[in-house]
Amino acid sequence: MKQTIFHIDVNSAYLSWSALEKLKQGDSVDLRTIPSIVGGDTATRHGVVLAKSIPAKAYGIHTGEPVTDALKKCPFLVSCPPDHKLYSEKSHLLMEYLTNICPDIEQVSVDECYMDFTPIAHRYADPVCAAREIKDGIRETFGFTVNIGISDKKILAKMASDFRKPDLVHTLYQSEIEQKMWPLPLASLFMCGKSSVETLHNLGILTIGDLAKADPQIIISHLKSHGKTLWEFANGIDDSRVTLVPSEAKGIGNSTTLSEDALTMEDIRKCLLKLSESVASRLRKAHMQAFMINVEIKYSSFQTVSHQTTLSAATNDSGVIYRTACQLASELWNGTPVRLLGIRTSKLEDENAPTQLTLFDLGEQKTLTEKQKSLNEALDKIRSKYGKDAIMRGSLLK
Repeated sequence: MKQTIFHIDVNSAYLSWSALEKLKQGDSVDLRTIPSIVGGDTATRHGVVLAKSIPAKAYGIHTGEPVTDALKKCPFLVSCPPDHKLYSEKSHLLMEYLTNICPDIEQVSVDECYMDFTPIAHRYADPVCAAREIKDGIRETFGFTVNIGISDKKILAKMASDFRKPDLVHTLYQSEIEQKMWPLPLASLFMCGKSSVETLHNLGILTIGDLAKADPQIIISHLKSHGKTLWEFANGIDDSRVTLVPSEAKGIGNSTTLSEDALTMEDIRKCLLKLSESVASRLRKAHMQAFMINVEIKYSSFQTVSHQTTLSAATNDSGVIYRTACQLASELWNGTPVRLLGIRTSKLEDENAPTQLTLFDLGEQKTLTEKQKSLNEALDKIRSKYGKDAIMRGSLLK
């Protein structure tokens, strides 16, 4: 099957996330709709622009320029200080959301990642339809927008996501390079910085197409190994794959922001059941099992609490994870409305690692365990072929 890669990039991430937080706190003006930036302190006129709104871009304000320069271009510019704790939280929620759609994710920064769409392609009519569904789902779930670039090469997917913004999907397959990418100025090429642009301009190379058609040896003689990389990128040459972070390093989990606050333990259990199914499925797909289970609760007041426990035996069974999560939640919940629920597993080991048997494992309990394992494998095959909602527990039916 031909490889398909998505590059998913949050539009003006810092500014969007700060804008949403201020609206949540009662501000009447959305920073995204006025000339605004996230960056240094306008009072002291220090620092640089970390992110800008689209209206600010119209004044020629650039990311990375001093705040003093930005204020000269737009004296009534609104500045918001960065909140990196908030950005980390938003990033975590986004990556958890995307991983629940497809676990083959490579996060490359707080606000962007690659997704290997190939394993889940059969679930959708085509990649563009899938990308639009993912894009719209992010906007409806979180309130901010993303661009998604689609290609058979990582570098081209990255370039495509940088095309016209915001909230759009673009393709850039190798067959589309000449039409869509070559006419662009050199500064649009990934990793082609100001110094490289100046060097190439001195050689009479003004566009990405000029670079692609140039003699690579001439480029290398002026820019060394970086010149070779730029020439390859201009020609869409990139054999790198979507690199997954090893499960052992990060654990496996999932969380969801509820469309309506959970008010009862029954509501909480129903959500935990769905999360348990998702987490267990991802553990089995990674051929891992977990010793530790953690439950996170965020209340409508935005207070976040968590509780974890270590199991006597590692598991990737949804039933065990669900029962443990319910126990943790019952000990943790204070009775007030719940906005977000999450389950995370850690202390992972290979599912084929030797297990110390107890007396119960030697009899009927061992038989039940093997039957459950066979059932899980059958369920995973059905969902892999027909989608995660092809078969589900009756209690999860709407």
